[in-house]
Amino acid sequence: MIKKWLGGALAAMVLGVASMGAQASMISNAELAAVEAQLELRDQVMQQITRADVQQQLVAMGVSVKDVEQRIAAMTDAEIAQLHSQLQDLPAGAGVIGIALFVFVVFVITDVLGATDIFPFIQPVR
Repeated sequence: MIKKWLGGALAAMVLGVASMGAQASMISNAELAAVEAQLELRDQVMQQITRADVQQQLVAMGVSVKDVEQRIAAMTDAEIAQLHSQLQDLPAGAGVIGIALFVFVVFVITDVLGATDIFPFIQPVR
């Protein structure tokens, strides 16, 4: 009795899974290029953050490098594009302090909004 019931349940599950069709569609060259461009921007931002002088400034401001990397990984494509454009607009000599200051401001804003909890002295608005 149990074998028949178990067999019937397994057969129903197999048929249910088999009937679920996978959807596949073609990706246009423009969509593929856009995805590659976003990945490249994300890599460029991460390269800036992994520089030793930038990491020293972040640590001096009380922000751990791991928190910065996690926050950048969680950023949307639009936020990455904005961060990248601001990094490109910085003068060569002010790049380190500008990057560190910008990341610090982003963390303060996300702490105020309650998205992160990096700084204990900032109370989120709720």
